[in-house]
Amino acid sequence: MNKKMITYVLGILLITEGALLLLPTLIALYYKENVVPFLITIAATVASGFVMTRFKPHDKTIVSMDGFAIVSLGWVRISLFGALPFFISKEIPNYLDAVFEVVSGFTTTGSSIMTDVEALSKGMLFWRSFTHWIGGMGALAFIMAILPLAKGGGNLQLMKAESPGPDVEKLVPKSKSTARILYGIYVIMTIVQILLLRCGGLSFFESTTLSFGTAGTGGFAIVNSSIADYSLYTQIIIGVFMMLFGINFNFYFLLFCGKLKAAFRNVEVKSYIGIMAMSIILIALNIRHMFGSFFEALHQSAFQVSSVMTTTGYATTDFDKWPVFSRTVMLIVMCVGACAGSTGGGFKVSRIIILAKSAKRELKRLAHPRSVSVITMDGKRISDEVVTGTNVFFFIYVVIFIVSLLIVSTDGKDMVTNISGVIATLNNIGPGLGEVGPTGNFSDFSWYSKVVFILDMLLGRLEIFPFLMLFVPTLSGHKKIRR
Repeated sequence: MNKKMITYVLGILLITEGALLLLPTLIALYYKENVVPFLITIAATVASGFVMTRFKPHDKTIVSMDGFAIVSLGWVRISLFGALPFFISKEIPNYLDAVFEVVSGFTTTGSSIMTDVEALSKGMLFWRSFTHWIGGMGALAFIMAILPLAKGGGNLQLMKAESPGPDVEKLVPKSKSTARILYGIYVIMTIVQILLLRCGGLSFFESTTLSFGTAGTGGFAIVNSSIADYSLYTQIIIGVFMMLFGINFNFYFLLFCGKLKAAFRNVEVKSYIGIMAMSIILIALNIRHMFGSFFEALHQSAFQVSSVMTTTGYATTDFDKWPVFSRTVMLIVMCVGACAGSTGGGFKVSRIIILAKSAKRELKRLAHPRSVSVITMDGKRISDEVVTGTNVFFFIYVVIFIVSLLIVSTDGKDMVTNISGVIATLNNIGPGLGEVGPTGNFSDFSWYSKVVFILDMLLGRLEIFPFLMLFVPTLSGHKKIRR
């Protein structure tokens, strides 16, 4: 492993975080709030970053293991430093709770330990929502859009390690250009939503923070009622953009390039919209009796399904009070998640498709042992490596879920709360059911359960493998990893 390069990139990442912290500092200054916690954090973060970047590596090559290490350690470090403003200000007096909140922010989960969100200062609310936006596309992707971090295919290794989904398709030959394109789309869509929310009468602060939560599919609200007290117009805008940010960004790139046929041929996008539409209709029919009209039931169903399937976590109603059938459908779409290459979390629609086609192929082989069949998507052959990786991912995903559930179950909570809590954090959703439902939070869990949830959020955002690869040398018994 190229330890010097790993240290150098991690230093750049910390310096970048320090620079980004200037924005909530300015917000705090504007509202005449205490900026000392932000200034202390900026000083500590930037100083640590400068120490790590003092000696530039001669070899700037990054291989796959280096990429995994940078991404995993990077996300842990920005979370530990990012929690300092909350802790120093005592707005979240417990450091573990502060780390939980920031990890939830950066991983775009939206789970919270806050019992009273409105008690937070404007600067802290802004930083809390801003972490969603930073984490949505990825902090390293942001840096790669600006700086050439590595030589050769090193940038691609970082993108593969940080980008969600079973595979990363290069939009253009250079990874730096790809990162710029993705972030360009991300920024434009965010700005459009901010402007549309402003047209609905929201303040610039409200429009920006809510758009950050939508774009990053995070779902940190700035009021205790989440989105319930906002106008129908605001709810529709947020609901539509949640759905849009859950679509693979390659789709938007193809549209931008005028390749409409290729864009609308995308099987994952069509499946994603199909699953969402079916879930909305089924739930709307099931909850029709709970609302004044079918339109209202349809609206509530659409918003909640769009929120949990894209793993955003905003809510306009307490869906934990819905019939069992509706809550079951909600749990299913929580697990399915959004598209690969989006800011959404979950298992990903593309993996569901690959698993389904893989099962179909194996059944066909049982019936016709000598037959040769390949798995395709969008007219392209899916390699055996991707299929195997998907199967392995599913197995490890289930193991992590079971282990997490067993540990959390010792905390004395009910089964629904425990299961949905693990699903909500591992899939980066935010709210679950029971005590962690739309009107609840994770504050009453023990310290060790919160640690489990923190690890689950990181594992979910980094798609398990990058985080686990840190332990490969130990598990395999080898001290060195060959390039």
